[in-house]
Amino acid sequence: MSFAVGQVVEGKVTGITNFGAFVELSPGMTGLVHISEVADVYVKDIKEFVQLNDQVKVKILSMQNGKIGLSIRQAQPKPSRQNQQSFEDKLAKFLKDSDERQSDLKRSMDSKRGGRGGGRLSHF
Repeated sequence: MSFAVGQVVEGKVTGITNFGAFVELSPGMTGLVHISEVADVYVKDIKEFVQLNDQVKVKILSMQNGKIGLSIRQAQPKPSRQNQQSFEDKLAKFLKDSDERQSDLKRSMDSKRGGRGGGRLSHF
């Protein structure tokens, strides 16, 4: 069977190391899923995500000098972005919330000072 970069295929986990998992795509053809390509979250222990003999979907990232680079993470369908805000919308909301919090904090500090503004005490 021939494979191409960018293709999504199924394979079987045949080995697990601290740095990734080996996946057999076809008899005699094995690739490596680096630990950074296992999931969209930080992976401390790869065994929390894959086990020996698991059937996994992988995307072929590279094929060079007999080495095949694979990704489980990139083979997963992307979540729907219909209800997600754009970066600009998120930033605008953050700035608005930040300004409101700062105003609340300033009002709180002013009320603790007795509402006199500077809050300096003079000694006679």
